[in-house]
Amino acid sequence: MGSMSLMHWLIVGILVILLFGGSRFSNMMGDVAKGIKQFKKGMAEDDDAPKPVEPTRIEGRPVADPPLQTEAERVREER
Repeated sequence: MGSMSLMHWLIVGILVILLFGGSRFSNMMGDVAKGIKQFKKGMAEDDDAPKPVEPTRIEGRPVADPPLQTEAERVREER
């Protein structure tokens, strides 16, 4: 009682064809098939895409060591 038999599906199919027309229905199904093909093509292109190249490191110049302060200079700065 809850399932549809083959006869029900045939009636539904005939009603759909009558409502949409034969050519319109086939055009619609063709568009669906094109969409599926484009989707598959897009998914395949994602797998073939090159991996991004890591950026190169920029090397900086070494910084000179700060001059060492003598004990006398530190005492003068504290005052």
